Parts: sequence; C-alpha cells; structure tokens
Amino acid sequence: MSTLAPLRLLREPWNASEGNQSNATAAGPAGPWCQGLNIPNELFLTLGLVSLVENLLVVAAILKNRNLHSPTYYFICCLAVSDMLVSVSNLAETLFMLLMEHGLLVIHATVLRHMDNAIDMLICSSIVSSLSFLGVIAVDRYITIFYALRYHSIMTLQRAVATMASVWLASTVSSTIFITYYRSNAILLCLIGFFLFMLVLMLVLYIHMFALARHHLCSISSQQKQPTVYRGSSLKGAITLTILLGVFFICWGPFFLHLILIVTCPTNPFCTCFFSYFNLFLILIICNSVVDPLIYVFRSQELRRTLREVVLCSW
Repeated sequence: MSTLAPLRLLREPWNASEGNQSNATAAGPAGPWCQGLNIPNELFLTLGLVSLVENLLVVAAILKNRNLHSPTYYFICCLAVSDMLVSVSNLAETLFMLLMEHGLLVIHATVLRHMDNAIDMLICSSIVSSLSFLGVIAVDRYITIFYALRYHSIMTLQRAVATMASVWLASTVSSTIFITYYRSNAILLCLIGFFLFMLVLMLVLYIHMFALARHHLCSISSQQKQPTVYRGSSLKGAITLTILLGVFFICWGPFFLHLILIVTCPTNPFCTCFFSYFNLFLILIICNSVVDPLIYVFRSQELRRTLREVVLCSW
C-alpha cells in the first residue's frame, strides 16, 4: 500500500481491533478474489488529467456563451467543478506518490499527514457537493417543467447564487467535520444517510416528472405553444440529468456500499474481501468525473457548439 493514499481513513475499518481484523482476514475466503486489484498509479494519473481537461472545457464553455448563463447551467457548472475537485486531488496524490516512490521527493511525516488531510477534505467536499448539486439540478428541472410560467420568478439569479454558496459552504464544513471526527460511526452514518436521502429525493422527482410531464405538455399545447416548446426542452434536460443520476449511482454506489460495510460488518470475512477492492472504487469515482462532461456535450447542442469554439480558439 502506498504511503500517501486518498481517503486512507476509509480504506480499512477503524471500529474493529487489529486482532479482530487479522483473524477476519485469516478466516476470510482464500483465493485470488480477495487479493484486490493492483491498479498502477499511471492509470489514476491519466484519468485525472482527462477528467480535469474535460471539466475545465465545460466550465469555460458555460462562462463563454451568454445563452448558457442561466441557473440551470450554473448548477451544471458547479457540478463540473465538483468533478474537478476529484481530478485535482487524484492528480496531486498520484504525483506525490510517484515522486516519493522514485526517491525524487522526501516529505516529513507531519507534512505528509497534513497533505493527506487536505486530499481527504477535497474528496469529501466533492462527494457532498456532487450529491447536493445533483439534487439542486433535479429540483430546478422539476420547477422548470411544472411551474414554467413562474420559473424565472421562483429561480432568480440571487436565489441561484445563494443556493450555490450554501452548497459549497456546507460541503467545506462537513468535510472538515469528517476529517476531525472520522473515527465516529455517527459521521459515516450521516454521510450514508445523506446519500440515501438525495437518491430517494431525485428518484421521486424524476418519477413524478416523467409520469406527468407528457400529460402536462398535451394539456397546455392547445393554449400556449411557447411554454409547450419550453417544457419539451425541459423534458430533454430531465432525461439528461436522469442519465447523470444513473452514472453517478453506478460510479459512487460501490464506494457508499464500502462505507455501509465498514459500519455494519467490519470483521466479517466477506466484508474484508470487499474492502480489498477500494482502489477499484476510486477508479469508478474518477470515471464518473470523466463521463459527466461527455453527457453534457452529447445532450446539449448549444454546449457542443460552444465547446467546439473554445477548442478551436485554444489552438
């Protein structure tokens, strides 16, 4: 195991004694399945660089195009920044590990501990902010579809800015609390509960949107055409964000299952076997940061056109 590891606090359960962990490991299922995966640092570095470039392009495109200056795209921009936090922390962690492994960098133990805490805080902040902004975007889509005529009075720019500031503040505070009290199961339970709450909230909103949106479109089409077109584009946005939700669940689900097992069965042999795949869960998290920008570009023609302009101007 490398000296510097992202989320090292969650790599192994702390609510079991070393003796119990050793016994569980010895009694655990033998064979190659419980040896984990040896993922090279170069793969972490490559995925981190790709994710960082992609999300930077998305942020640049949204800032460049005035047609994308709306609360919805501001929230998507914040989601891209959350993905960038994962990329930056992964790049910093991997670069330091490579330098230390090749003897090019020697860091004092105290400095190394502070670096670990900073990386853990970045990743924890990205977890909370990504979940929060996915929930905010779901609520925004819900308002767009069912309260189209009042959307601009409900989701004003001031409220959008206040929402974004609140999410970033809450993410920073919660990650600080987590790093400080990481040995408390209550902290992990709060994080797991927050994940489940946001997941249920988004599922309920999306189910309601797709169940009633088409009926809503038909009932208003004979009276006002412009809102109908607007709602049609909003339904497309809801589909886009549903894809984002599905990708997020696939990529982050194993990590949260890891947290649940740490709380519920830290010494169980099969749980111990599951813990050995922690690096794979980290790869999935980084893959989420890589896939999200591709979804934005694939589903939004305006964003696709602006990204093309940004890339051509950079050359």
